[in-house]
Amino acid sequence: MGYALFMSSYVRALNDYQDEHLDERQPLPDGYVGLHASEMDRRILAARDALGDRLLILGHHYQRDEVIRFADATGDSLKLSRFAATRSNAEFIVFCGVHFMAESADLLCAPAQQVILPDLAAGCSMADMAALDQVERCWDELGAAGIRPVPITYINSAADIKAFCGERGGITCTSANASKVFEWGWQRGEAILSLPDEHLGRNTAYCMGVPLDRMAVWDPDQMNGGVSPDDLRRARIILWKGHCSVHTRFSVAQIATVRAEHPSVKVIVHPECTWEVVQASDETGSTEFIIDRVSSSPPGSVWAVGTEIHLVSRLARAQHPLRTVLTLDRFGCLCSTMFRVSPNHLLWVLEGLVAGQVRNRIQVPEARKPAARLALERMLALP
Repeated sequence: MGYALFMSSYVRALNDYQDEHLDERQPLPDGYVGLHASEMDRRILAARDALGDRLLILGHHYQRDEVIRFADATGDSLKLSRFAATRSNAEFIVFCGVHFMAESADLLCAPAQQVILPDLAAGCSMADMAALDQVERCWDELGAAGIRPVPITYINSAADIKAFCGERGGITCTSANASKVFEWGWQRGEAILSLPDEHLGRNTAYCMGVPLDRMAVWDPDQMNGGVSPDDLRRARIILWKGHCSVHTRFSVAQIATVRAEHPSVKVIVHPECTWEVVQASDETGSTEFIIDRVSSSPPGSVWAVGTEIHLVSRLARAQHPLRTVLTLDRFGCLCSTMFRVSPNHLLWVLEGLVAGQVRNRIQVPEARKPAARLALERMLALP
């Protein structure tokens, strides 16, 4: 994939997101704009050294290289949040990710630890697709129809949705443990309500033997979710109509193209991809699963990966020349909101900490914390 095509794809995606979030734009101070990369690197390292063990920088797998290189730990959102909770000497947790990830860290860390998001506009379009008032209305309408599912929310959701689930006997899940969590849910009720990613829910349930005709999709923009009471009562899983803007860009046609160009290729995709893409692939799994599966494959293996481009590019470099790693999308599917966290933003929050100023702290409201933490703890307690 050419750099020009990659940047063109990025700019389009970022502009689309900014058009929807104009009120969240917080321009950096002039002194942090237009800095040369070498100066930013020098000042970031100086600030990190000055803060010492008081600072922990976390970098999500989808983060850009020029930021993640400063991370003390890399991984998916839950792994990083749990890691931060073990570092009780770290007063400041700078999470180079998106908003819901920083919230999860705030829920799991000690009260004295302060979680910081370098750019407050680094959100998640999927998480935004399940607003609390919409979910509450769905719950009330399901109840009126005599349906009371066990609510399960993907960790890629806002803290208030996690709290909603915690208050109603529900739980959180990740892409790695979704099947285990779904089994937990079905042990407690005839049906589950899966929030907010339709595709993770469908792919997980299908792999567990639930046929497509026992699944219903609840569209919050439609009257009564756009689904009949009979279909709801028949459903073993009610899927919230939400998606990841990155993973839904992968297509069956892309898989056919890469198989034609590389006959020995193995296609591996994230379960946030559509059902059709997962069915056309050889394997599916979480980000950590993808990394481990590719890294442990026989020398000479060729892999086409359907997930965020920064992770794919980093994995390709790490495996070269032993293995070949390709992206399914030649234009590069990147998380444009994650990309908002720049070295400039990282420098700004770090130098603020050195000066005694905590910028962009993420705090889940105290009233929400117990229920949201309960939903996480139920998941963490599973064997």
